[in-house]
Amino acid sequence: MAQVKRSNDWGFPRWRGYGSSREATEVRLCDRHGCSEPGDRPAPKSPNSPERWYFCEKHAAEYNRNWNYFEGLTKEQREERERDEQRSAEGYTESSHYGWGGPGDGSRSADEMRALEIFELDPDAEFDAVKKAWRQLAKANHPDVKPDDAEAAKRFAAGQAAWEVLRAAEERREWKGG
Repeated sequence: MAQVKRSNDWGFPRWRGYGSSREATEVRLCDRHGCSEPGDRPAPKSPNSPERWYFCEKHAAEYNRNWNYFEGLTKEQREERERDEQRSAEGYTESSHYGWGGPGDGSRSADEMRALEIFELDPDAEFDAVKKAWRQLAKANHPDVKPDDAEAAKRFAAGQAAWEVLRAAEERREWKGG
């Protein structure tokens, strides 16, 4: 009777890491002549071609630096390709509101972020800084200070709206927290 050897893949936890095996792993080398690094970064051989080069990180960066996506295309073909890519990417832009929209910790709404832009404040600005910025904007652009300046009136109205949004948000935060 032949002796059976026990595998290391039995039971839980596995005694060997997942994806590891005793067989030799095939490593593809970089396609750049003379390079002996692993070629683990695919790059197209030509536009719209399924054939790929496989480069190491250094040579992939060199290849991409010289890559011209629109090389050999007429103006109409370039515009058509750009339209096609925009069309295929619309689903991603549609769902972008599910991810982080920009700077900040995610605790402020889009309206609050726009209001902070009016006051030229960082997304994580404290409410005291908002008050100070509102007072400065109001003093500089108030209709009593600049009675015949339409631009100042627009800045004052925008600042007033931004102040209302940020003040209401701060009151909601205080109410929820206290």
